[in-house]
Amino acid sequence: MILDSLYLLFFKNYDEASLRLSPHINCFVGDNGSGKTNLLDAIHYLCLTKSAFTSSDAQSIKQGEEFFVVKGRFRTPPADTLETIQCSLRAGQKKALTHDKQPYERISDHIGKYPVVLISPYDTDLIRQGSEERRKFFDSFISQLDHAYLELLIRYSHLLKQRNSLLKLAAERQSGYDRDYLLVLDEQLAPLGEQLTQQRLQFLAEFTPIFQRHYEQLADGREQVTLEYKSQLSDADFGKLLRLNERKDLILQRTTIGPHKDDFVFLMDGMPVKSYGSQGQQKSYAIALKLAQFEMAAARKGHKPLLLLDDIFDRLDERRITRLLQLVADHTFGQVFLTDTHLERTDRILASLSEQVSRFLVERGTVRAL
Repeated sequence: MILDSLYLLFFKNYDEASLRLSPHINCFVGDNGSGKTNLLDAIHYLCLTKSAFTSSDAQSIKQGEEFFVVKGRFRTPPADTLETIQCSLRAGQKKALTHDKQPYERISDHIGKYPVVLISPYDTDLIRQGSEERRKFFDSFISQLDHAYLELLIRYSHLLKQRNSLLKLAAERQSGYDRDYLLVLDEQLAPLGEQLTQQRLQFLAEFTPIFQRHYEQLADGREQVTLEYKSQLSDADFGKLLRLNERKDLILQRTTIGPHKDDFVFLMDGMPVKSYGSQGQQKSYAIALKLAQFEMAAARKGHKPLLLLDDIFDRLDERRITRLLQLVADHTFGQVFLTDTHLERTDRILASLSEQVSRFLVERGTVRAL
């Protein structure tokens, strides 16, 4: 899968930009704050219909403007056909997504068609922050691989929102609540939650050995790493747990148990990486997660995802950079997009690669080919 071209209009700090891209390596060079990462984020929008860095789509509209447009032309296997994806948003309206000018009935139908993997300085947030970050990472990735999982997650989240609204309403009224309706929601929620838990466990059984192999290659096998899924439903009936926690849920006005509260535990030599891993070990752990994500997506989809490398030359040591470039040189990756602040450093690091490298200079929201 190749992204042939990229077009932006009023996206983040860009008035307008149009790029023809290399099928191999594309390097965006410029000062910090110039808009390099925004180009990667535009590609992320085309693949996953959302930003990799902000939770609000409205924040992607250029300040002072009322809308943004991101458009890309993909070359997809096996027929090598050209397909145009456009994502746009007007302030105060719903986001719009089209495939060859035809709108999607549901934006979620797009997820998984154009796989993408982002490696950035913020990846260690997966380790350092709370369980929500890890759930979002794995749920997003599994959804790219399996549309049925995405549908299951959407249905579960919808019912969970209804249940939480009922709990909040009950607290506000202070005059009883519709328990029959709550029991109906519980009856529908329980099997979906149990399915989510089982599918996450099945995914992790396949993903973990791939991740461990990549960590061993990055860290020369000095530590033993693993992933565990910590679920409240491991040995329990979800429906029964919902009933047992009903009073607590009413007091707190939210559903306190279920797969939306579970965690993926990152371990090194049996200890939490968050507490016991060095900064370098945490970086290796996070990169290994992303490399495993890339390998698994390529195997499942039958073609290589786009790879976005944000600011890695500034933030990673020489050993980790060398390992990533070895994978590029070995054609492990397909089309690569990377950002850097120094053109000379980029040229020096990439000089050993035989692949075509396209360089773009980014300056204060403008971009041009070098």
